[in-house]
Amino acid sequence: MDIVFIEDLRIDAIIGIYDWERRVRQTLSFDIEMAFDNTVPAAADDIALTLNYKDVSKRLIDYVSTSSFGLVETLAERCAAIIREEFPVSWVRLKLSKPGAVRGAKAVGVRIERGRL
Repeated sequence: MDIVFIEDLRIDAIIGIYDWERRVRQTLSFDIEMAFDNTVPAAADDIALTLNYKDVSKRLIDYVSTSSFGLVETLAERCAAIIREEFPVSWVRLKLSKPGAVRGAKAVGVRIERGRL
């Protein structure tokens, strides 16, 4: 199986459990890997047959930028579900990072895998 990936997709969102976090938008970073068989689109050289990473990115940007969650865990689960339900993806690995959330750390967050390769 092939992997289509999106690296460091940055989206501003309302996320966090503290009062101050509920009043400001924070930039989140997404790294996404999705299982997809690229042999058919590669043979045809046809974007219509691909897992279009621009479409996946746009869908997540639309969803995340209008969302409001307390936990990054919840947002990661919802994003993974959107990818698996709306795109021809049997497996997804999603890393959601919250840069600057902890002093001394570049970022914190979660990495989840859903589905089967």
